[in-house]
Amino acid sequence: MKVISTNNAPKALGPYSQAVWSGNNLYVSGQIGINPETGALVDGSIAEETTQIMNNIEAILEAARLNFTFVVKTTIYVTDIQYFDAVNAVYGQYFKTEPPARSFVQVAALPKGAHVEIEVLAIR
Repeated sequence: MKVISTNNAPKALGPYSQAVWSGNNLYVSGQIGINPETGALVDGSIAEETTQIMNNIEAILEAARLNFTFVVKTTIYVTDIQYFDAVNAVYGQYFKTEPPARSFVQVAALPKGAHVEIEVLAIR
């Protein structure tokens, strides 16, 4: 196991790593829309929150010398399933061809009052 960490993504909110290599698999912890420069949750639309999340994931992937083409599975958690279309509109901009497998799940609540959280699995 090798831990991946970057200042270009938010610090972990608890006892976990931003991402961990295990063999050729990179497990990226769930990201919420925290701006890494301010440490605050983005205050805006679900699209702005999702954009920040995807930028955070991109920074972690880059720290591991990967990009979105290496992502094989994502899981998206939302506090309201009605965010489906808005999240997809942003998410799709990062996976233009051959998108990964994905789950999209409504949950009761997310840390820091976030409305969406996304985790990914990438394979080198």
